[in-house]
Amino acid sequence: MPTQMLVLNHAKKDMERRQHIGTVVLLCHVVHALYLNQILSTCIHSRVTYSPQSERRRCELMSYLVHTDKCRDIIRMGPEAFMQLCLKLRGTGIVKDTIKYTVEEKVAKFLHIVGHNVKNRTISFFFYRSGETVSRHFHTVLHVILALGEEFIAQPSVADVPPQILNNSRFYPFFKDCIGAIDGTHIRVKVPRAEAPRFRGRKEHPTQNVLAACNFDMKFTYVLAGWEGTAFDSRILKDALSKEDPLIIPEGKFYLGDAGFMLKQGLLTPYRGVRYHLKEYSSRGPQNPRELFNLRHSSLRNVIERTFGVLKKRFPIIASGTEPHYSFEVMIDIVLACCILHNFLMGVDIDEALIAEVDHELVQNDIDRSQTQQRDEDYRLGSLLREAITTEMGNLYGA
Repeated sequence: MPTQMLVLNHAKKDMERRQHIGTVVLLCHVVHALYLNQILSTCIHSRVTYSPQSERRRCELMSYLVHTDKCRDIIRMGPEAFMQLCLKLRGTGIVKDTIKYTVEEKVAKFLHIVGHNVKNRTISFFFYRSGETVSRHFHTVLHVILALGEEFIAQPSVADVPPQILNNSRFYPFFKDCIGAIDGTHIRVKVPRAEAPRFRGRKEHPTQNVLAACNFDMKFTYVLAGWEGTAFDSRILKDALSKEDPLIIPEGKFYLGDAGFMLKQGLLTPYRGVRYHLKEYSSRGPQNPRELFNLRHSSLRNVIERTFGVLKKRFPIIASGTEPHYSFEVMIDIVLACCILHNFLMGVDIDEALIAEVDHELVQNDIDRSQTQQRDEDYRLGSLLREAITTEMGNLYGA
């Protein structure tokens, strides 16, 4: 009996020893696998970010951007304007050159994103950078562009009559106190599903309503972003006039607004119920003073539509019909940054071909609007006819 117990104890100890050895071997395999994974990840990261080949490809890409005629297609501005912008941003001291990254590369990545509405992974592929690096550079450049807001978006003074009015007998002296035009535009946003109804106004998807004013040089003089898409332009204007940093309308001056605004001192709107859009006068000119006023009002106020058109054509990130890649708060900053860049470019790199393209589209929109109004008139006449027949039938049958 003691011999049997001795054998059992020995077998038990042997099993425990084998289990211990098995656990140690398993742990060794796990540690080895983790080590190999770390080495592999480091090699891949090094190949994408730091290898001489990647650096050479980045240099070739940057050289291609600033020394070929494709620059405007890729980053939405010419080479000279791009270098001026980089110089301006470098001068702020916020965005800087480092051993691994130049200011030019950081700005180019930002411009590519806003100019094509692409994701970080796309930029990561072209620039051989990690997605985290692309995101960090994007937000750095966004921040520094916003810091230039006061320099490039300035409200008008009372000094001079705009030359577009002064030198045109159609507008002078009638609109000599006009300082620009004002309107709202809808830009798609990404918000939580519970908040979506507040932002779903004229569009099927959530939008923010951005109020902006511009002068007759097609530069923005005031921008207020962030209002939900269901907000009316008049309500946003009221907020703009009462903010700590308000929209300023100098005494005796006025902006031009469409019929969506309320007529008031400082904001001149067209006559309601009177032909207004330019295409409506193509076949028959104005027949009375009110139509003449509306025609010339429309001709001047058209500048805000042209300005919005150029802005969205140049920066598709705020014109896309797809859901944005960025949060609502970041999209507010992106809208402001795009307006700042627009003003900068209207000073140093006016793209006449882009403006002509926008003007052509606005003419086509006028045609479409005119056709819609004709259909609305047909509906009104058909409705009157239907009501007349219904009334007649009711009288006949005593219904």
